[in-house]
This record gives sequence, structure tokens and C-alpha cells, in this order.
Amino acid sequence: MGKVAMLTGGGDCPGLNAVIAAATRTLEGAGLDAVGFLEGWKGPIEGNICDLNKKNTAHIIGTGGTILGTSRTNPYKKEGAVAKIKDNFKKLGIDALIAIGGEDTLGVATKLYAQEKMPVVGVPKTIDNDLSATDFTFGFDTAVNIATEAIDRVHTTAASHRRVLVVEVMGRHAGWIAAYAGICGDADVTLVPEVKANVDAIAATLKKNRSEGKKYNIVVVSEGVEFEQTGMVTQEKELDAFGHVRLGGVGDALAKMLEKATGYESRSMVLGHLQRGGNPSAFDRMLGTRFGVKAAQLVIAKDFGKMAALKGNDIVGVPLKDATGELKVLNDDFKNLVNLFSK
Repeated sequence: MGKVAMLTGGGDCPGLNAVIAAATRTLEGAGLDAVGFLEGWKGPIEGNICDLNKKNTAHIIGTGGTILGTSRTNPYKKEGAVAKIKDNFKKLGIDALIAIGGEDTLGVATKLYAQEKMPVVGVPKTIDNDLSATDFTFGFDTAVNIATEAIDRVHTTAASHRRVLVVEVMGRHAGWIAAYAGICGDADVTLVPEVKANVDAIAATLKKNRSEGKKYNIVVVSEGVEFEQTGMVTQEKELDAFGHVRLGGVGDALAKMLEKATGYESRSMVLGHLQRGGNPSAFDRMLGTRFGVKAAQLVIAKDFGKMAALKGNDIVGVPLKDATGELKVLNDDFKNLVNLFSK
């Protein structure tokens, strides 16, 4: 084995560069060459690569985004793309691949390993923290801290204007960001995708809080929340390469419904890409670094078809299929916790 590639796919995320730097350093220390495929799965399809080494990956641990670029390219939705990936591996002399991504990126990696017997190792990345087989994904801690700080800040303006302020956070299928940020940000009501929302019940809670002397309200809502009355709010019906609709707008829709139901002036704020931008937290820098080292070690040991995962405080290798078989959503304990702090 001589040359190992890595790629970053899907949404960018704080901590990606920490993985790249740590994996590069570990591979270089073992006498292997590291290269990066550019712009997610688009890189191996088109054969676009760059050299990676200890020098050009120095001082990037604290930088957000990814130096390799990213995309939502799905090789299994492009005719002949998988064959091109295999051909480019041979042409470029790639002996193994470290795929860094979330549900979609690692889903492709899982198929390439299972169906094409390609030497692939995965690293879990998503601010949604919704990958199974790992306790946490890097990027989540940073996103939660950003969201919590934003909620902390809007308390004062909501109080000054006696308003209901709805804060929309990311979370398509899993409500981890909303649960953590809503509770830690002292929201009156937190809404997660795992539980259908009822506008009348939310309005009743806000009215109850006002009757008890509170002069304003904060509601945190995950972008993927579905309402009992109206269903899910989407920006458009077209699907992306991985079959997802574009979400967004639930916060504004909810604010309008609550103003009508309560009579309280209501506004909304969408955190959007702010949650996954900027510099990673110390926790995510360390987690990304440990994942990068483990992924490189799995490659060196030729232990393919595995993903680096956090179990307790240990970084271990787990089968890729276990990580991508189903999403990790809020369990009953967390749903009960959210419910307790939404009354």
C-alpha cells in the first residue's frame, strides 16, 4: 500500500479539517502518501485530486469548512459513475479511501465496499448527530453551542418587545440540535421531528406561561418538524441527489400560526448555515482529530468496511453498515426530557 485518498461529502461541518490533518499526519508517519479528492464524490468520479502532507495541512485544525471542498454528488444517481470511480482509483494508484461524511456520503461508501469490494473506511460527520454506531459526531457540539448562544441573545429582544420569538434550527429527521439548544437556551417550547407538533397545544402552553407572569416566549423548532394540522414545511418539492426535499421556512410559518392562535406579536429567526459555519469547538477539534487518526490506523491495518466511532470515551472501528443502516433519532428519554421542559 502506497497512496491513500480522502474526501469530504455532504454539508460542510466544523471539524472536517481536523480529521484531514490528523489522518494525513498518521498516514505520513506510516510511510504512506495522502491525497485528497476534491468536492466530495465528484472528485473520484472526475479524478480531481490534490496532494496532502504535514506541511499543507498544518494549522487547519481550528478552521471551519473543508480544504477539500464538498458536494452532494451521488455516484449511484449518475450513469457510469461507479465505474469511473474504480477506473480513476487504478489510474491514480489509489490503494484505499477515507470517506468523511454523514448519512448520504457514508451510505455511498457502504455500497462501494459491499458491492464493489473497494477498500473504504468511514469517518462520521454531521451536525445533526444522527449516525448510528457512534455516540457523537463531530460538528454537533459546535452547532449546539452556536444555536444556544443565539437563543440566549434573543431572550432580551423578545422580552423588550413582549414577543413570541421562534428560532428555527437544523435537523431534518433527528432533533438532537433542537433538544440540546432548546433546553440549554431555556426555551418555553422545543419542537423536534420525532414528535408531531400541535399548534393549539403550543399556544396553550404560551398562554399559560403568560398567565403565570412571563412577558415573552421563546420557541425552538427543528426544520424537519411536522405539524398535525398542516404537515411538513418545505421550500420546494424537488429532490436532491439523495432524495431529500429542501427544508426551511417552518419557523416563519409557526410564528404566523402562533400569532393568530395567541394574539401575541410573533417573530421568527432562522439560524440556517450559521450553525455549521465558523471555527469548531475544542470538543469537535479533538473528536475530529481522534477520528482521523483512527481512520488512518484502520487503513494501515487494511481493516476496511469500518467506520471510526466514539463509544464512551474510546474511539473504535465499527462496521459501516451498522452506522448507515438506520438514523439515530431521539430516544424516549430525550423525548420525555424535551416534553418536560416544554410545559
